[in-house]
Formats: sequence, C-alpha cells, structure tokens
Amino acid sequence: MFTKLMEMYRRYKELILYVFFGALCTVVSIGSFAWCDVIMHMDPLIANIISWILAVTFAYVTNSLWVFEAKPHGIKEMFRQATAFYGGRLLTLAMEELILFIFINGLGLPSVAVKVAAQVAVLIANYIISKCIVFREKK
Repeated sequence: MFTKLMEMYRRYKELILYVFFGALCTVVSIGSFAWCDVIMHMDPLIANIISWILAVTFAYVTNSLWVFEAKPHGIKEMFRQATAFYGGRLLTLAMEELILFIFINGLGLPSVAVKVAAQVAVLIANYIISKCIVFREKK
C-alpha cells in the first residue's frame, strides 16, 4: 500500500504540491483579504491588492523552491522568472479585481464569499501561467 502511494506521489508530485501550496496560498489570500475588509473596513478592491501582494510573494517562494523546483542559472535567470511570475499574477489580479467589482460592487454579494469563489478561477489560471511560461523547462 505504501509503495503504491509513493509511486502515485512521484508520478503526480508537481500537481500535488501545487494544490497543497495553492491551498496555503489561498488561506494567505483570503485571510489577509478578510482581515483588511472585515476587520480594517478597507474597500474590497484595495483589500484585494494587499492580499495579492502577500499571497503572490508566498506563492513565488513555494512554487520556485518546491513545486516546480526551479533552479535558475544566475541572477539574470532568477530575475526573468520573478518578472514572469509577478507579471502573470498581475493578469490574474486584473481578472480577480473584475470579478470582485462585478459581484461585490455591482451585484452586492458578500465580499468574502465572492473572494473565495474567484480564487478557483485564479488558481487554474495561475497554474497554467506558471507551468507553461514561468517555470517551463528549457530545451
């Protein structure tokens, strides 16, 4: 049984780690958003930007070290990866801000619930960007 589990882990390691650290990143994102929005009474769009900065920094470190095991060769390569990572996340931030604006400001739905739902779309888009652009293997 253990051997079978280890074989499955090795086979799907990247995806398993992405989901695990993605879940932790989502906790950072939603937790900091809720704190800014509910406790600090910030505008939801500003709260989202603050939560984005915290979550993306957490995601960059975990994705580069453990998920995709990126080993940049020199500072130039590391800068390229970081720039591509944050750039891709800016695209999904814009997508998320639009979702929040429409469903919170436009339709008046509960902000934390909308933030949670938006995270699903963001998680999928971020994986595609990271896998296909940021941490892709060079040929």
